Amino acid sequence: MVKHIERFAPSPTGPLHLGHAFSALTAWDRAMAEGGDFLLRIEDIDQSRARPEWEQQIYEDLEWLGLHWPIPVIRQSDRMPAYRAALQNLWDRGLLYPCTCNRRDIEQAMAAPQEGVLPIGPDGLIYPGTCRAPASGPLPDGPVSLRLDMAKAAEIVGMISYEETGEDARHPIVPPETLITNIGDVVVSRRDFGTSYHLSVVVDDAFQGVTHVTRGADLAEATAIHVVLQRLLGLPTPTYHHHRLIRDENGKRLAKRDDARAIRKYREDGVAPEDIRKMVGL
Repeated sequence: MVKHIERFAPSPTGPLHLGHAFSALTAWDRAMAEGGDFLLRIEDIDQSRARPEWEQQIYEDLEWLGLHWPIPVIRQSDRMPAYRAALQNLWDRGLLYPCTCNRRDIEQAMAAPQEGVLPIGPDGLIYPGTCRAPASGPLPDGPVSLRLDMAKAAEIVGMISYEETGEDARHPIVPPETLITNIGDVVVSRRDFGTSYHLSVVVDDAFQGVTHVTRGADLAEATAIHVVLQRLLGLPTPTYHHHRLIRDENGKRLAKRDDARAIRKYREDGVAPEDIRKMVGL
């Protein structure tokens, strides 16, 4: 029987808030209920915003909530060779191409021939393919973005499916044409990162043996991207659980700028971990 392994993977770019507490506690509870393991991973590929003091506060906040995890903790900034190897794999198979477009370029290219709302996918604006062309030579090593040619990828992976649990438990099936039209050529390596969230999370989940991914409903649509990359790279697909989001009194989901709801502030105000559980509905 495969051991149940969950993970919580925050970015050290600001204080953890109630939404993070809900996600971490949900993953912890699910792992403990199955006699499994809970892992912590620091997703710090954005080195321009990551700070050591925020990472330290992550540890302190989670320990205060009663969570613990194996050490040493994996940091994505230490995993760049693994991401580079995955990119090389895709590049050698003709599945990637360099892209020099910025957001304004994409908006202008998409707005020129049409009117109305620009199409949005799980990775933002659906790329119109401005830079799409067969690539040759060595894998670029420098400040350049790399995109996945989704049409080529879809031809290889075909119909994809994966398992979701929770209140909306289902077994999504995504046909190739949906991957192409509703997701498009996503960035798998950003010019300023040398990787991307989509690529690194897939590589790291496989490396850590994660069997169950618990995360917010805002990432549910991105799961198809991750499954495509898993299929292309020969990696296992975890079971996914996308939980509800914690929102403020106006219905807006919490962000790191919501310092008033930071876990550290509740700690300093004398709130107990049990109270945090009640606040987020656990």
